[in-house]
Amino acid sequence: MTRALMLQGTGSDVGKSLLVAGLARAFTRRGLRVRPFKPQNMSNNAAVTEDGGEIGRAQALQARACGIPPTTDMNPVLLKPQSDGTAQLIVCGRVHAALSARDYRAFALSLLPQVLAAFHRLAATADLVLVEGAGSPAEINLRAGDIANMGFAEAADVPVALVGDIERGGVISQLVGTHALLSQGEQARLVGYIVNKFRGDPRLFDGGISAIGDRTRLQCFGVVPYFPDAALLPAEDTMSLARTAGEGARGQSPRAGDGSRVKIAVPLLPRIANFDDLDPLRAEPEVELLLVRPGQPLPRDAVLVILPGSKATLADLAVLRDEGWDIDLLAHHRHGGHILGLCGGYQMLGRHIADPEGNEGPPGKAAGLGLLDIDTVLGGDKRLAEVSGHEVATGMPVHGYEMHLGVTSGPGLSRPMLDLDGRSDGAVSADGQVMGCYLHALFASDPFRHTFLARFGTAASTFAYEPMIETVLDNLADHLERHLDVDALFAAARPPRLTRAA
Repeated sequence: MTRALMLQGTGSDVGKSLLVAGLARAFTRRGLRVRPFKPQNMSNNAAVTEDGGEIGRAQALQARACGIPPTTDMNPVLLKPQSDGTAQLIVCGRVHAALSARDYRAFALSLLPQVLAAFHRLAATADLVLVEGAGSPAEINLRAGDIANMGFAEAADVPVALVGDIERGGVISQLVGTHALLSQGEQARLVGYIVNKFRGDPRLFDGGISAIGDRTRLQCFGVVPYFPDAALLPAEDTMSLARTAGEGARGQSPRAGDGSRVKIAVPLLPRIANFDDLDPLRAEPEVELLLVRPGQPLPRDAVLVILPGSKATLADLAVLRDEGWDIDLLAHHRHGGHILGLCGGYQMLGRHIADPEGNEGPPGKAAGLGLLDIDTVLGGDKRLAEVSGHEVATGMPVHGYEMHLGVTSGPGLSRPMLDLDGRSDGAVSADGQVMGCYLHALFASDPFRHTFLARFGTAASTFAYEPMIETVLDNLADHLERHLDVDALFAAARPPRLTRAA
């Protein structure tokens, strides 16, 4: 019979997504059919499913940990923040509406039947469903209409384990305080807790376990030491970017051509989307990837600047100008530097962008950076598709997915960057210094990435990205097997309610 267990956090970014991924791999290796599920997610880092829908990137990684392709049932509600205080609402993989936070709160409960239906479809194919909450159930001001945490757990009758983050301090108050703020019925649903991201000797926390147990009567499933290789896995939201932005500023990287690492700069735009496009570059030994915070100039010694995807292209273009990054880009190009635009970043490199229907925020239009001879009008159906092909200039294979609105036209398209499934994609400037395309996960292709970086003078690389992800997932599962009582977690899981109570 199918079992289910939900991990809820004492706050955002406590490591729920990573724990679900690691446990999914651990239980899958034991021969169980495991499925990940997140009722409601908020992230601009999304993945395309085989059936042409979109879900949160974390659930796609968790599906990979289970050894199965991602499906829209794994994340039936996805909120993608836009520029004007609204979020694009994705329901069962498809765009539903753009809503303010207030309007969504009033609307969310009506989505519960679809959320439960998706959960039940998954459960019908699984031995174990690992459910991930969002934020924290301690946000009791949001309890009415909740479908992400205890609202879902009660509707589906799923037991809950709490996750606390000791790295941010106050983990005892996190766990005890969360428990105290829950209703008696919600407290009864708790089966235990996990302390995550411990640094040092876990035995030093024995007194903390006693203190939490005395106050909550909850079982401790384990104290998980910090897992450094978590940074190598695709992240769920921009909180991870906020931690890593500026890391490369501690030292100056030598220029390309002398065998040292090359510096690639990425301006950190407010509505950056699908930023896991950068992960293969971050992991590449020959590359120093610098995420440039607002208030900092683009580094002059970067050989390449990447304009990333954006959920609000016009708004992020305005920020780029406000920061003076447009001036930095033009100077970079004038001095022989290269520029690559991905999806929204590709659109910004053109002559004009228009959003007449307000698909990504208030209706408007703006001049682009003028580095590619193209124009883009945002609108129409959102393109969601897995694709493969090759780079036109080198013939190197590429694969990934498209996730964008709008139509791009102009003379610049006569020099495409890619050929995808027999059609042209993107553009390359006449001088070859500026290029852009709509393909996400471009750099996950090892042959393309190695050839692309070689043009900047990097030494030959044998680093393989996809096998690394598999190795990290296995190592994560080993890590959790060592430090968690995985058998007790499985025993705490129980069959969910397969029909909603009247």
